[in-house]
Amino acid sequence: LHDGSDRKERPFVALNCGAIPEQLMESELFGHLAGSFTGATKDKKGLFEAASGGTIFLDEIGELTIGLQVELLRVLQERKVTPVGATKEVAVDVRVVAATHRNLRESVQDGRFRADLFFRLNVIEIKLPPLRDRRADILPLAHHFLVQFAQRIGRDIRGFEPDAETVLTALPYPGNVRELENLVERAVALETSDRITPAWLPDPGQPAWLGRAGKLVASSPDEEVK
Repeated sequence: LHDGSDRKERPFVALNCGAIPEQLMESELFGHLAGSFTGATKDKKGLFEAASGGTIFLDEIGELTIGLQVELLRVLQERKVTPVGATKEVAVDVRVVAATHRNLRESVQDGRFRADLFFRLNVIEIKLPPLRDRRADILPLAHHFLVQFAQRIGRDIRGFEPDAETVLTALPYPGNVRELENLVERAVALETSDRITPAWLPDPGQPAWLGRAGKLVASSPDEEVK
């Protein structure tokens, strides 16, 4: 969305709203001045200001607290931010792209998400089907992750054996693309040949976190939990 827009030469800034502690989120989004709270030793530009002219991607926006939802709604309406501890507003020109795994309509009904913010954000809605419903994407994504992890880990792995591709396309992927990414990373770390074989891929008939030998693989490729 960003690269195909008129803003592609401007900043793209991403934030996982569920990964930042609540007490730091306002400063992260809108910035702060030195001395505005304990530990604020210097001025900090917020992500909205850093993304000005470009795009900010707010992942898992359904995790924002009601208080921060109020602040975000004001920024979207006024196109201005007020850093923590500041008295002057800073104008920003930012396109917001937001994503969530929650059903925000249900969250609005339950009172966990503000209706006015939902309608302000929901100008164009894009529903992304789960990976199991778009199986034509599995192998292109798997090859993308293979190149990425082979370079990162320093392995000379050139592709997947046909049997491995068959396994990848047969898995149910309850964890969607993140699960596929994890499976490819593990296979790249453990494979001893120059092509990924089914040996370290899950059996479609057992839980995805188990290898074909029934072993639970730890997060470090040097460890293995029996």
